[in-house]
Amino acid sequence: MAYERVTMPFEPSSRIPRLPGNDCRPGKPPDSRSDGFAGGCISLIVLLIEIPVALLLGLTSVIRGWGRADQQTAAPPMDWVPILWLGGFTLGVLVIAVIFLYSAHPFAGAVQLLVAAIALCFTIAAWHDQYERAHPPPLPTKTGMPPSTT
Repeated sequence: MAYERVTMPFEPSSRIPRLPGNDCRPGKPPDSRSDGFAGGCISLIVLLIEIPVALLLGLTSVIRGWGRADQQTAAPPMDWVPILWLGGFTLGVLVIAVIFLYSAHPFAGAVQLLVAAIALCFTIAAWHDQYERAHPPPLPTKTGMPPSTT
């Protein structure tokens, strides 16, 4: 008796193997294009929601900074609000990316991971700005200069 090797190829973005026979189609009607299309549509919808949220976060951070422009204290404390807002947004985008990757939408998940990386860069930049504002460089000393005789 001859041994035949039976392979069960997987559909793109599907966790269910195709069954041999019946032209390698699963029991339900084939709709392999809808998975990629649906993932792209979902990704686009989520991006269209995330863009205004990110713009709103940026606008509120800028408006909060305008009120502090006239205050010139020695060392103001760090303002953690923009850092926490941006960090929460980054975390939310990461959760959405994990959900997309788990639900077999790799393109949508990859787009969300890219957005999360960009949001993380903005979070780190906001932290750095607040840190520099709260810890100004020391004033230069007058070493090496003769004392004034007035």
